[in-house]
Amino acid sequence: MKEKMLVGVLAISGVVVAQVLPPPVTGPRQQPPLVAPGPNNNGFGAPLAGLTLDQLAAFNAGREEFTNVETPEGGLGPIFNGRACVQCHNTPAPGGASPVNVTRFGRTVNGVFDPLESKGGSLLQRFAIDPAALEVIPAEANTVAQRESTPLFGLGLVEAIPDAAIIANATRAKPDGVRGRAAMVEDLATGEMRVGRFGWKAQHATLLSIAGDAYLNELGITNRFFPTENAPNGNTALLAAFKITTDPEDVVDPETGRGDTDALADFMRLLAPPPRLAQSASARSGEALFAQIGCTSCHVPTMTTGRHPIAALSEKPASLYSDLLLHDMGALNDGIAQADARPNEIKTPPLWGLRVSAPYLHDGRAATIDQAIRLHDGEARRVRDRYVGLTPALRQQILDFLSSL
Repeated sequence: MKEKMLVGVLAISGVVVAQVLPPPVTGPRQQPPLVAPGPNNNGFGAPLAGLTLDQLAAFNAGREEFTNVETPEGGLGPIFNGRACVQCHNTPAPGGASPVNVTRFGRTVNGVFDPLESKGGSLLQRFAIDPAALEVIPAEANTVAQRESTPLFGLGLVEAIPDAAIIANATRAKPDGVRGRAAMVEDLATGEMRVGRFGWKAQHATLLSIAGDAYLNELGITNRFFPTENAPNGNTALLAAFKITTDPEDVVDPETGRGDTDALADFMRLLAPPPRLAQSASARSGEALFAQIGCTSCHVPTMTTGRHPIAALSEKPASLYSDLLLHDMGALNDGIAQADARPNEIKTPPLWGLRVSAPYLHDGRAATIDQAIRLHDGEARRVRDRYVGLTPALRQQILDFLSSL
């Protein structure tokens, strides 16, 4: 079969620029280099400690799927944002963050957000297997935002935190006008309403739901949770013209009831949290200041997982520095309503691994941690002002602490 040429589109200030990508390489070289845990990445990307041999095998199989480069014949597209999960989650190891952003769009009228689903929203897929299928930001869209790729380290621990613990974060008294609320979302894997905890808008409750969503919306691979292919800008005729596979493309093994989506969820679930650096005296002082000025109202240092069938995840501390709640961020919002989150709300991002996840904030607008703090707004305004009011030496202590995470 003749290789299809992959093309991409980048929309900047209403100008659409076509971008031609090389066709996929066949054979063993098709796989991107796999970064194994070790001295080159300082322990990032390792499996959880204490896994059984079967669990380690599941982790390795999931990592293989995470780094697998997809092709149109295997289900990629016809529109997509990447050809492999590792393409957007790779720093400093598979499962990490990256500066790669995705684009969200919609139309806001009198404060009400419309995701323009009939036009392919709210997620823009930047690439296509044929130029004729490329998506563009519709003319009706007046709200456009970037979303940065987030790290996946330690997400199994986050998944294992009980819903009740996150709800308790919302109900506890907090100073400085800080509120926060738990997002309630449907877990597509079970059909139950659960507390959302993953994504910038806390739009997912479980890793299996994330995996299914990413396969469809980032790679264009349909699965049992997301069985309907995305039509380019909602154009079903274009979808019919360029779709070359049968749905669902992630086929479940009838003996195990599992597919590639499950392997991807295994990798995320069994991925160890980011390793922390030894603290300097300045960082230790900065940790105390971080709490003293009120940062821990939202960036809760540690939560505890509930009982879990995987011993490595059961009743363990998760030092994620997040309450996993949605907060009104004032001017620091993306204007996008998604799942249970309003346009002005963003979930408190975990800070573990912060030192390797630049640039910062939901759209990567902050090049440094200091800039990210200074851009906080809404419920975080008073705490931000306290930080800005510190002497340069005290601010540096806080930055030294955050750079140790």
